[in-house]
Amino acid sequence: MFRIMKTEIWKLKRYHMIWAGVLLMLLSVLLTVFSTTASDDTVWTFPFFAEQVIKNNVTMIFPMCIALLAGYIIAREGKDDTLKNIVTIPVSYRNLLCGKLLACALLSLFLGLVSAVFTIIANLLMGFPGLSAISVLQAFTQIILNCLFLYIAVMPVIAATARVANGHLIGTIVAFFYGYSGMFAAADRTVASLYPVTASLGLIRYRSYDPAVHWNGIICLFSILTAFFIAAIFVFTAKTSAPVKTNRKQKQVISKKGW
Repeated sequence: MFRIMKTEIWKLKRYHMIWAGVLLMLLSVLLTVFSTTASDDTVWTFPFFAEQVIKNNVTMIFPMCIALLAGYIIAREGKDDTLKNIVTIPVSYRNLLCGKLLACALLSLFLGLVSAVFTIIANLLMGFPGLSAISVLQAFTQIILNCLFLYIAVMPVIAATARVANGHLIGTIVAFFYGYSGMFAAADRTVASLYPVTASLGLIRYRSYDPAVHWNGIICLFSILTAFFIAAIFVFTAKTSAPVKTNRKQKQVISKKGW
């Protein structure tokens, strides 16, 4: 399993799609910068700016981003026609899928790091107060861990669509609505702790300094673990071979003879 994961990490270097993930992390920060131009008497500081980046990652960007990248990585063997060479080792499709999902977990940590770096750079350009060593460390920790927990929350969608040939695009669409629904789940604190996407916020203690914000850490942890076990069920009940897209045969048109 470790060798499979290591191989997948090596292959990430030649996937240009990874740059799409980096650009999406930049987009999350740019959306936050754009929201600072609103005239609503909001006092912007670096901690508050980092919190808004986390919120945009949760509800708009990261679930869709990681589902797109993970689905692309999983489906790439079939597109490159390299799966027939891999299965002769032999490696079961379940083990291959597990290795890819583990590599995507490391990819989510990398994207969290990229998002945190973009957040620091944007804050330096905007000149918001409150930038200190402690606030930077907190921002890095919360953003990176949040991306990892979001990946676990989206894993059932990724694992389920991996059972379908070329299902990564479907998974991306589902993951977008899955993350966007977190905006509505956040309206009720109990629902927010139960909903896996928003439960990731509870695990990083998002805005826990606010007396109005109460997170149930046990429920949040249970929600994330439930998502992980559901994904594990999808993986270990998958077929031993990768799903193959069947092409429909074109009907042969018989031309009429004569005039």
